[in-house]
Amino acid sequence: MSVQTYDADLRSIQQARDLAVKAREAQRAFQFASQEEVDRICAAMVEAGMREAARLGRLAHDETGFGDPDHKRIKNEFAAKSVWESIKDIPTCGVLRHDEARKVVEIGWPVGVVAALTPSTNPTSTAIFKVLISVKARNACIVAPHPSAAQCTAEAVRVLVEAGEAAGMPVGLVSCLTEVALAGTQELMNHYATSLILATGGPGMVKAAHSVGKPALGVGPGNVPVYVDRTADILRAAADIVDSKAFDCSTICATEQTVVADRPIADELRRLMQERGAHWLTADEAERLGNRMFRPNGMMIADYVGRTPQAIARLAGLTVPDSARILVADLGGVGPAHPLSREKLTTVLGFMVEDGWRAGCERSIQLLHFGGDGHSLVIHSQDEESILAFGIEKPAFRILVNTWGTLGAIGATTGVMPSMTLGPGGLGGSVSSDNITVHHLLNVKRLAYHLRDVPPEARRASQGGWASDQRWDQPASTGNGSLDVAAIERLVKMVLEEMKE
Repeated sequence: MSVQTYDADLRSIQQARDLAVKAREAQRAFQFASQEEVDRICAAMVEAGMREAARLGRLAHDETGFGDPDHKRIKNEFAAKSVWESIKDIPTCGVLRHDEARKVVEIGWPVGVVAALTPSTNPTSTAIFKVLISVKARNACIVAPHPSAAQCTAEAVRVLVEAGEAAGMPVGLVSCLTEVALAGTQELMNHYATSLILATGGPGMVKAAHSVGKPALGVGPGNVPVYVDRTADILRAAADIVDSKAFDCSTICATEQTVVADRPIADELRRLMQERGAHWLTADEAERLGNRMFRPNGMMIADYVGRTPQAIARLAGLTVPDSARILVADLGGVGPAHPLSREKLTTVLGFMVEDGWRAGCERSIQLLHFGGDGHSLVIHSQDEESILAFGIEKPAFRILVNTWGTLGAIGATTGVMPSMTLGPGGLGGSVSSDNITVHHLLNVKRLAYHLRDVPPEARRASQGGWASDQRWDQPASTGNGSLDVAAIERLVKMVLEEMKE
């Protein structure tokens, strides 16, 4: 029987097994590559990703229906160029660092085979990002696409593989499932050759990744509040909120979800947002939309994800002007009785008013607890006390000040590490609160030299009643207390060259 006659899930399982075995073989051949080889391969993939960014953005939009093709191009360029600029000078091969005072030498070591699960909302950009941070740390990477974005994701990976292999990357080090089924993704995660799971996507997929029993790095939902204080630059805040929410139709999980406006400036903020293209729904329209956008369990219906206001209006039976860039609904509260207070990965924004930053602080915490713990929060303010209070008190690990939620959280407009995978920490069910990057896919060995003498009482206790030679009780020699780091690095390089042979 031909493999092509098997059921789709069986074909996916077999492909996952084949790719995992090939990836482990390729990774073992690559694990002693020099820094120069690794960086040359990564740079070639970055160049290819930049060259094809617009085409891949168009493919992602056409296949999924989500967002804006040009915005997806920008995200592809960010995932290639910005991510590479942030990691290209990070050492990952051989001796990474040495601490002469503590007499410790740190040596880079790859994790192994990374199973990279990618979403439908940012399919090509996430694939580019995960391949780069994996290969930079000398790992293999197998991308498992979301079924609704399988073709564009596979094409993005193909572009990188072609460039990487032309620059010397081992065949099979990077690959993508093209027989896409849940069974195949599960097989890839559970396969003995897989070392770590890097999961970006919906709650169900991330939960499955964490349930496998292997090391896993996952994301969480981002029900991001944006608090606008009375001291804020209101014009700038209005522009940032509308522009950020409209960007790629709100398909980045750090996009603003509900505005919490300080009462003295709430009317002005509303007016300025309307001038920027924010269309306010009536109470009846908001109720109708909230009832249609979500399933009874609170999950968004996919037809509404990443859509323009006009597309949403057609689905929900509303009338909105062609000039509308986002839809805004006044919220009477937070929780299941107020569906639009949930995370909304589309061009719909909630709006609430509170009097003073303390009340705004409490409302923001309430929103985070309702589906966004650990993720992100935006504050527009000139009051450093308010800003610091939000930073200290909020259960969010990215507090973005006077900037976009979308591009700020991923590191495009701020100084956090550029990343397409944002950890929500223990609050959100992840082992990391970081913007995931190459550090998280790099193990570190440590040569730790003798530094301090064993306490005499410990030596006596360990010897018991044994009559040892007196010389064993003498202090150990520590030499001149310094490491010949240059010599160590030469030895490491020599050993690596021998192992490659």
